[in-house]
Amino acid sequence: MLELFQNHLKTKFSFLETSRILVAISGGMDSVVLANLCHQLQLNFALAHCNFNLRGSESDADEEFVLQLAEALDLEVFVESFDTTAYAEEHKLSIQMAARELRYDWFQELSEQLGFYYILTAHHADDNLETFLINLTRGTGLDGLTGIPEINDNIVRPLLPFSRQTMEAYAIENELKWRNDSSNASTKYLRNKLRHDVIPVLKDINKNLLQNFQTTLDNLNDTSDIVEESLNAVLKRAIISIDNSEIRFKVSEFKKLNNPKAYLHEFLKDYGFSEWNDVLNLLDAQAGKQVFSSTYRLVKDRDILILSEFNLEENNQFISISKKDTNKALPIGIFCFDEVSKIENIHSNIIYVDENQLKFPLSVRKWQEGDYFFPLGMKGKKKLSKYFKDEKLSLIDKENMWLLCSEDAIVWVIGKRADDRFKVTDKTKQILKFEIK
Repeated sequence: MLELFQNHLKTKFSFLETSRILVAISGGMDSVVLANLCHQLQLNFALAHCNFNLRGSESDADEEFVLQLAEALDLEVFVESFDTTAYAEEHKLSIQMAARELRYDWFQELSEQLGFYYILTAHHADDNLETFLINLTRGTGLDGLTGIPEINDNIVRPLLPFSRQTMEAYAIENELKWRNDSSNASTKYLRNKLRHDVIPVLKDINKNLLQNFQTTLDNLNDTSDIVEESLNAVLKRAIISIDNSEIRFKVSEFKKLNNPKAYLHEFLKDYGFSEWNDVLNLLDAQAGKQVFSSTYRLVKDRDILILSEFNLEENNQFISISKKDTNKALPIGIFCFDEVSKIENIHSNIIYVDENQLKFPLSVRKWQEGDYFFPLGMKGKKKLSKYFKDEKLSLIDKENMWLLCSEDAIVWVIGKRADDRFKVTDKTKQILKFEIK
């Protein structure tokens, strides 16, 4: 196996030969074999072990075993102890998901702080099959059937082509010692049930199960590449604009497709949406119709769809500005004001007002139904809803509008238009310049 592993590294992961590496080690057979192989090839690596404190003295014995292994191999080792149960309860996660988050977050911290370029884990071919079957039983799309990635950012899994049987044979041949996790024998977890009850039956039916499974993964990944090309082509035609706050799509491009629901799912699945029929129905919905996920929303606006983050708390924000707050951080930028002697630099983000018409403290808030103002240069008042309609603002554009107010009066629809009641006239004695930077 050592020769096969060495050839595999040269073919796919030659960068590991000259990189500083962190090897994740539990003390189990898989990670001990990985550590031994890396040691045999004289790679520049250290060990990292997580004690999740889930199995009492057994967890502590695993930690002691790893420390002794590091000493025997003359390797640097890092150990971290976690209260996994408390973390799972606090973040409302399963124990398995909590351990995963804790593990990878810590690995990344070590990587960043100590200059490890890559993190190696000991996932192998049997793990890949188990993950495939787990996703299959829970219901998944193509992404869930393409296997564990060999490289995911700085996480590298160089043992994926090797079976558990091959690795165990190597461990026995080289008289390696390892720790057995007693929880792996329990079938209360789905992965263990598949490992002990299902996969042995499949291997009995087909002795070449893992080889054929790898062929299937290769075919599915090839298909995934084709799908990705198609998605990118449609996305290129459909996207109108992208900025920090929203993405805009042409409805017409989705309606041209034979299966628009499938494309909408692929584009939007990472934003937490789940009601895909509602998302599809937006294509023919009236303007203003919305579909929400926990953190995002999709809005129909005339002939476009607008995807944006949804923050209910921000809509209720009320920010007070005293006369001393000449520089104030707002959600839309830095609000500045200063006394000036004359009007210059006219811009949508700058207005000039008569200071004597203001009453401090001023306030900044989102607009509300029923708000009105006196648009600069016009006679009479106008409802903001009518003003926004005349300006052809989308629902999201309107919701992103902030108002500068003096008591109950609107001084400025920020970034759009000032109020005529506060304008500078020939009777003005003190001019204030308001600006959003």
